Amino acid sequence: METELIKIVFFGTPQIALKSLEYLYNSEKIEVLALVTQPDKPAGRGHTITQSPVKKFALSKGLPVFQPKSIRKEPEIQAALRELKPDFFVTFAFGQILSQEVLDIPVFETVNLHASLLPEYRGANPIQRAIINGDKETGITTMITTLELDAGDICLSQKIQIPENMTINELNGIISEKSPELIERTLTGLYDGTLVPVPQYGEVCRPALKLSKNECVIDWNNSANDIHNLVRGICGCPSAYFTLNGKTVKVIKTKVLDKQAPAGKFTFTKEGVEAGCGKGSVLLIRVKPEGKDEMSARDWYNGVRL
Repeated sequence: METELIKIVFFGTPQIALKSLEYLYNSEKIEVLALVTQPDKPAGRGHTITQSPVKKFALSKGLPVFQPKSIRKEPEIQAALRELKPDFFVTFAFGQILSQEVLDIPVFETVNLHASLLPEYRGANPIQRAIINGDKETGITTMITTLELDAGDICLSQKIQIPENMTINELNGIISEKSPELIERTLTGLYDGTLVPVPQYGEVCRPALKLSKNECVIDWNNSANDIHNLVRGICGCPSAYFTLNGKTVKVIKTKVLDKQAPAGKFTFTKEGVEAGCGKGSVLLIRVKPEGKDEMSARDWYNGVRL
């Protein structure tokens, strides 16, 4: 006798969610009924309208794709999802807040994959905040979605180590790799009743608030460790930066140096450009000057007058 498949609708948008969609689609335990993702948006220098990675995959497999501007305000899409009779909704970096009307559609629950060890770092930027704060570990958590942001009962969690030079792109890759199996284990456990979600205990000491533009500005009076953590925590999205001669310079890669120099003083070396900080120094290795492509800090230094 064939085992009954668990029917889900997957909600997700960016690259980090793609492996989970692929894994669940190919699972012998799961049937993906449809994808819900954000509307196509302009990307790149040409501002070309671009499909999300998860949408491209869904279309290649013939899955129905829904792209609400705000699913809370689109009853037609809610009705279409209700007709699918899913057992679960699965959300992973979807990018929209769900209403109670949406949460009530699945037979069981809406399960969310959150990139932190809840209750730490509830909010929009848990991956960035963990690196910026210099944490040595983070993790992923599956939880039952409620109206209160990231406050639902915890299903499963898994720790992930953060080495001192790991960047957000590297951590994103690890989270992307480890999430699919955790989601599948959560769904099967909830479906057969072997997994009982546990309420979140304790206060949220460090919320993962959305990054402001001011937080991305490098203050050379800060310590070298703090600046290094900021750089690796947001490199490429949107990147830490400073302004020199009226031009913005994004910093992509740095290294902490065990030496002291005046804060904000740049020194040319064979390894890169040393920058003095309030405590210690950092080596600028890769930068992206305003209006130019990413380059080595040495090449940038040779092109400007300091």
